[in-house]
Amino acid sequence: MNASAVQLPPEDRGLSPYTGWTRAHWVAVAEHLLLSVRPYASPRHARIELPGPAGSSGPDSDGLEGFARTFLLAGFLVAGHGGDDPHGFLEWYRSGLLAGTDPDSAERWPRPDELDQAKVEAASIALVLMLTRPWLWDRMRAQERGRVLDWMSAVVGEAYPPINWVWFQVVAEEFLRSEKSRWSRADIDRSLAVHAGLARTEGWYSDGPERSYDYYCGWALHFYPLVWASLATERPDRELVEGWRRDLSRFLDDYVGLIGADGSPVLQGRSLIYRMAAAAPLWVGAWSGATTLAPGRIRRAASGILRHFHDHGALDDGLLPLGWHGAWPAMKQSYSGAGSPYWAAKGFFGLLLPEDHPVWTAREESLPADAGGEQRTVRAPGWILSTTSGDGIARILNHGTDHAHEGDVRTDSPLYARLGYSSATVPPLVGSTLDAPLDNSVAVLDPDGAATHRTGFTALGVFHGGAVSTAGSRWRAHWIDASADTGRDHGSGRRGTALPGPALEVWSAVRGADEVRLVRVGDEPVPDGRRRWRLRVGGWPVLRERGPESAVEALTSHAGLVSGTEHLGDVGPLAGETAVPWVCADVAPGEVMACLVRLGTEAATAPRPRV
Repeated sequence: MNASAVQLPPEDRGLSPYTGWTRAHWVAVAEHLLLSVRPYASPRHARIELPGPAGSSGPDSDGLEGFARTFLLAGFLVAGHGGDDPHGFLEWYRSGLLAGTDPDSAERWPRPDELDQAKVEAASIALVLMLTRPWLWDRMRAQERGRVLDWMSAVVGEAYPPINWVWFQVVAEEFLRSEKSRWSRADIDRSLAVHAGLARTEGWYSDGPERSYDYYCGWALHFYPLVWASLATERPDRELVEGWRRDLSRFLDDYVGLIGADGSPVLQGRSLIYRMAAAAPLWVGAWSGATTLAPGRIRRAASGILRHFHDHGALDDGLLPLGWHGAWPAMKQSYSGAGSPYWAAKGFFGLLLPEDHPVWTAREESLPADAGGEQRTVRAPGWILSTTSGDGIARILNHGTDHAHEGDVRTDSPLYARLGYSSATVPPLVGSTLDAPLDNSVAVLDPDGAATHRTGFTALGVFHGGAVSTAGSRWRAHWIDASADTGRDHGSGRRGTALPGPALEVWSAVRGADEVRLVRVGDEPVPDGRRRWRLRVGGWPVLRERGPESAVEALTSHAGLVSGTEHLGDVGPLAGETAVPWVCADVAPGEVMACLVRLGTEAATAPRPRV
């Protein structure tokens, strides 16, 4: 196979009118990814050391990630073909499995009780060993199995953070239990209790106690429960499993609204370098039957995601770099290393389904962004989802998510705390707006032009009223000097010295591509003898040379009203110069400002607000 370009079969537009892709395309991409990493393996294959920046856990961790995450992909592929393995993937990874768990090997892996990241990777290894048991594990010698079990058993009794990580302990210990090795029922019970505490309304989960709504809800907190339940030696409580099934079904009803017509997921939240992993909950829905979505719609969504990244160069040299389309290392979190993007393997879970499964044989059906569009409210994350078929864009208007607690005072995280996200735009991830929010923001400017942040706001709810949906939030605007915060980036904003500004209450009234953004400034007196606060409303960040149009227009009159567009340069992973329109005005305490904020490709008449 050519190492620089995947060799794809012909498209089938009869079966797949939207993407042209079939199961054979998924197989071709999976094989291409697996063969392309082989030159980067250590001599006995225990470590796959890929080019790119290192993660904060060090090179030993990066090499283990490269092995475990591509092993996950190999497991789905081979198990989905009933053990048929013409490329010898399982034998190739068997060599690495034995070298990595050999304490005397130069390629030994750090144990889960030595390195936290090994706790994560142990779960992928355990899952593959369970899924491919007849063709790998059962063919290993007793001594070899004992070595693997000894390494894996280091997870028992270990502390795991109360986020999606608890499932890594559950899966690893389930494998140990299935082999009658050392495991802890208390560990599993404790992890299940943490998971239950992360559940919110309408099938949504927060990845931790903060308002952390992102793709971890789908590719982790909805991925593992039903998979584990199907593999568990002792079947979990039926009512518990039925609850997980209902949650996934309800979640997927919302989830398809996060995918644009071009297959791009909305760019929001951390770990976006996992790319195709966004397809994982869709496949789990098809695999478990826990969804009301038609099989053809599930495949259209999942294949749209995979084809989007293929067509935009994410696999151009056979490797998945740190980035979104191509390499863009600045979008990684500090825990991400060169092997991290291969959690994209989760998006290939559908390969476990045989060729004759309805999800592969049904004709593709449209997404909301394909035909007619759709608007809905999602209460847990405080989102209005708006997809428009004319431009195929999926949008989030955000009044409930900031990766923080209510009342926190910190800088805004660009991927969580903005007022809007879409499948066609991305917030600037480097540059001046990290400390002075501009895109999709409402900020007060001090005399020097420094902008306030909104993290820690109070969510006022989301409401669907037919053609127009509304959502609101209220916060004390605050300036932050975060120059001393050099901690690890796990998606949150940074802490620092805070200076409070006025209270701001913001409501979004949304219809299709249009948002009327209403801002009421609090009654706090303006310092320095001034009579008004300088208020700035920022629009959507778009690429100057291509893509949809972004516009902000004041709908109410105010003193000092001006508008403009800030050109920020190459500050995001969509390859091009980002531009953000804005309006600015002097607004008195208690006064309301209304603006039309728009992202789309079709001209529209501005609405007339009556305040």
